[in-house]
Amino acid sequence: MQRVPRSWSARTRRRHSHGEFAYYCSIAGHRAAGMEGIIQVMPGPRAAMDTDAADVVHDPADLPEPIGTRPPKVVRVDLETVELKGRLDDGTTYVYWTFNGKVPGPFVRVRVGDTVEVHLKNPDDSVMPHSVDFHAATGPGGGADFTQTSPGEETVVTFKALKPGIFVYHCATPSVAHHITSGMYGMILVEPEGGLPQVDREFYVMQGELYTVEPFGTQGEMEMDYDKLISERPEYFLFNGAVGALTKSHPLYANAGETVRIYFGVGGPNFTSSFHVIGEIFDHVYSLGSVTSPPLTGVQTVTVPPGGATIVDFKIERGGHYVLVDHALSRAERGLAGYLIVDGPEDDDIMHAGPAEAEMK
Repeated sequence: MQRVPRSWSARTRRRHSHGEFAYYCSIAGHRAAGMEGIIQVMPGPRAAMDTDAADVVHDPADLPEPIGTRPPKVVRVDLETVELKGRLDDGTTYVYWTFNGKVPGPFVRVRVGDTVEVHLKNPDDSVMPHSVDFHAATGPGGGADFTQTSPGEETVVTFKALKPGIFVYHCATPSVAHHITSGMYGMILVEPEGGLPQVDREFYVMQGELYTVEPFGTQGEMEMDYDKLISERPEYFLFNGAVGALTKSHPLYANAGETVRIYFGVGGPNFTSSFHVIGEIFDHVYSLGSVTSPPLTGVQTVTVPPGGATIVDFKIERGGHYVLVDHALSRAERGLAGYLIVDGPEDDDIMHAGPAEAEMK
């Protein structure tokens, strides 16, 4: 039987070390042709990006605890539309439009049957009106018709969480694509009655694009290019709002033997994601965000459209560094990568360098 060559091989100096490590395609001749790169593993839990602008990255570990078995109730959600200069990359800034100062906005967690009361505040110093459309809501504009909010105003909309699932929310003020690309998106989980199966760790990750006048990698303050936006020619592809968001400043951390759940959504506004964790296989995938259908099992890559979401669960069997990507892999060259750093034994029975042991041949 022909053995399939590996690719995306990584070579590290020592177990769980920090620094720069080479990765490359291991098929003969491919590395020499340029299929190689460097993974930077930063020391410490939170290494700040090098700029004086605000950190707009939503920490992927920052999300509410599971609801469990409580009865339905009224849940108040407070959103503030914050326009601020944030760190896009080292030495590069962008004026983001956000919910509560982060990209994505808050992870909203309710249960089916809850009444959700949303208060949307737009500060006096904003330059734009904003609104919010919840894909989890049934009614005009997903709430956007009632929340078109001018600077200095506050609006309120109330909706019933009728159907369980994981859903996107976003600003729906024209130009809607402009507001979304600038960072105005997030997710709401409507748990089914009794909640989801328990896992050890949960993370919140969203993908988006930025359309800047200057090309990717230019330093300084970036401005949005509307022609690029409407012709779908982004300069940046991003997890949680910035280059290095889930590598330099907010990587995901877990331990070998733990079960992990990632709530993954695409704010967009335009590009579909092929979400993949290099070196892992999803044990369960809640396809298209449905939590009432049986989950798919043993899935390698998940397709998530703009304005869509999914939930993936997997058990981490081996310590090491795993990379979150959109498997449209050219996008990794424009900022789209994240790290899942797993502490624990590097089980050689699962993977090791070199040939199989003699008794296994």
